[in-house]
Amino acid sequence: MAEAHQAVAFQFTVTPDGVDFRLSREALKHVYLSGINSWKKRLIRIKNGILRGVYPGSPTSWLVVVMATVGSSYCNVDISMGLVSRIQRCIPDGCSFYQTPQTKALLSMAIFSTGVWATGIFFFRQTLKLLLSYHGWMFEMHGQTSHVTRIWAICVRLLSSRRPMLYSFQTSLPTLPVPRVSATIRRYLESVRPLLGDEEYYRTETLAKEFQDKTAPRLQKYLVLKSWWATNYVSDWWEEYIYLRGRSPLPVNSNYYITDFVLIRPTEVQAARLGNIVHAMILYRRKLDREEIKPVMALGIVPMCSYQMERMFNTTRIPGKETDLLQHLGDSRHVAVYHKGRFFKVWLYEGSQLLKPRDLEMQFQRILDDPSPPQPGEEKLAALTAGGRVEWAEARQAFFSCGKNKTALETIERAAFFVALDEEPHCYDPENEASLSLYGKALLHGSCYDRWFDKSFTLICFKNGQMGLNAEHAWADAPIIGHLWEFVLATDALYLGYTETGHCLGKVNPVLSRPQRLQWDIPEQCQVAIERSYQVAKALADDVELYCFQFLPFGKGLIKKCRTSPDAFVQIALQLAHFRDRGKFCLTYEASMTRMFREGRTETVRSCTSESSAFVQAMVEGNHMKADLQDLFRKASEKHQHMYRLAMTGSGIDRHLFCLYLVSKYLGVTSPFLAEVLEEPWRLSTSQTAQFQIRMFDPEQYPRHLVAGGGFGPVADDGYGVSYMIAGENTIFFHVSSKFSSSETNAQRFGNHIRQALMDIADLFQVPKAAR
Repeated sequence: MAEAHQAVAFQFTVTPDGVDFRLSREALKHVYLSGINSWKKRLIRIKNGILRGVYPGSPTSWLVVVMATVGSSYCNVDISMGLVSRIQRCIPDGCSFYQTPQTKALLSMAIFSTGVWATGIFFFRQTLKLLLSYHGWMFEMHGQTSHVTRIWAICVRLLSSRRPMLYSFQTSLPTLPVPRVSATIRRYLESVRPLLGDEEYYRTETLAKEFQDKTAPRLQKYLVLKSWWATNYVSDWWEEYIYLRGRSPLPVNSNYYITDFVLIRPTEVQAARLGNIVHAMILYRRKLDREEIKPVMALGIVPMCSYQMERMFNTTRIPGKETDLLQHLGDSRHVAVYHKGRFFKVWLYEGSQLLKPRDLEMQFQRILDDPSPPQPGEEKLAALTAGGRVEWAEARQAFFSCGKNKTALETIERAAFFVALDEEPHCYDPENEASLSLYGKALLHGSCYDRWFDKSFTLICFKNGQMGLNAEHAWADAPIIGHLWEFVLATDALYLGYTETGHCLGKVNPVLSRPQRLQWDIPEQCQVAIERSYQVAKALADDVELYCFQFLPFGKGLIKKCRTSPDAFVQIALQLAHFRDRGKFCLTYEASMTRMFREGRTETVRSCTSESSAFVQAMVEGNHMKADLQDLFRKASEKHQHMYRLAMTGSGIDRHLFCLYLVSKYLGVTSPFLAEVLEEPWRLSTSQTAQFQIRMFDPEQYPRHLVAGGGFGPVADDGYGVSYMIAGENTIFFHVSSKFSSSETNAQRFGNHIRQALMDIADLFQVPKAAR
């Protein structure tokens, strides 16, 4: 094979006359350029490590301190108060380099200056950490900023005025605090009050108080100890026990999806769209490696933790019998591609140069034009990643631990990410509402064997050039992949562009090596295991009902006129819709982030509160005055916003109880209260999709550049999963999921209730229809 010959730098033959070497200059050139590129990356990382390590200081500030010390010495002013002289006396006289008094004096002043500089950096960093521990600004009413918050904001700006790199703030971020047990128990009891009758609530209250007084103090001590020792007392356990130890299939249960622009179509040429998107992704990875991406900042001044971005590329979830492992490589120069049951390896670089979009388009077109059939067992091979984790771990050990299967599998697992070239067209047609749901289903699970669900993300390109992502959840949360996706789509549409015929710009390089087919030797026993995993995944996928729709009557613009938070407005509407759908309230999960703390991930906001249930009941009864309903709504909205702020500032309920439960398991302590809390089903799981994290274009100038957000499967078998994105001033996208196997749920029915609930709440505030 041509690819194999080009990969060999030299060959040799043993003859009677000796050893005959034959060198491949082209291969040696690639090896040389690759080595140069690797050393460049190492030097960049060393430089970035130094700059990040001294932030908010800089090498320039060190030079200024040294010059100030030396200058004052020449002016006969000892700003060191005698410390330079003491340092000079401690320098040994044995080395010839220190023989002259001038040299010893300069070295002493440099040592003193370095100490002052390092002390200053430590002081500023600790001061910044203390300032970032202040969260009073979050609890102040909009437009009513206190003097304390104004002074705090000025101080934060001064200490972080130098342009930060991506990870500059990591060591300055505060650690996630461990809440007091009494506060957590009180909030928990408040959250379950609208869900329980008087007798059941009294029983729960008794269990909670008993736990608080007897068991919790011992567990809390261990948790506080961990918070002193670990960077974050939650995140490592959350990743391991919630994600990596899960033995159920990843699609629907864990992985989630993100859509493309839905109102514009940059091109319908499949290979061209993929060429631009892949090129933009590697540009983002380059910025990530060089830490040139700006940290996400709340209010423009409060940095969010960026550690989750480290594993965005070159990451794969490796199956295990008891627990999985996240494998992250420092670098990868290729992507793995799936098309019509075949796997390919596509290089992203030629030597040290990233391939241009036009060259990538050519490579992907070569795959599309390749007529070769799949090898035996190859077509549905990826179904192993869609089935049970134990079955995949056993198959991996039995059939992929040696030979060509191991080599091919390593090619996929070591790829920067996985690419799926689909043969079906999918897109959102506003005239056909069902099109968005079909598009979402294709992204959520596909055919169950055309996505590599273990990769950090699978990039999916449909026949008509429409794109999307399927992301694995263990390595990071949705806002992280959303940050990448915003950059990629903006770069594709506004910076890279296409020709009039829809192809990538630039000239093609026809001498590039063709994509390499991966070779497999899959025995019949393995094919049986593949088919079993496929049937498990297919049954799961077929059971999912997904209803996606665009809500057009209004968006963020009208909600603001109601003087409430858009998120609180939607969450209260979901409570009203759910009560109309099921006739009762349920435990509701809304994801919020804790990234204001180092290595923070998420916390739960329990959206079903006594205030929201009072409003819902009043709406359903239908005999209350509008003024009373407005008052109840505002109380519910204020309560929800307060709960959200508590969750973001480390005073949530569920992560604390989760960690107490784990400590109890480690200590062998039985707690009926914790066992009951952890078994409660989340019958309504919700999440808002983040947007506009990167301001690469003005949404008012490009109003049709809208992503429809993304979605996920229901958490409970008899529950709903709801993802929504408040897409600008005039529209909201919803992704509602449920299971056909449940007779109590229906995604489309619930979606219609959501529509009506939004309209009914808007009508309370008598907003004219023209304004909608």
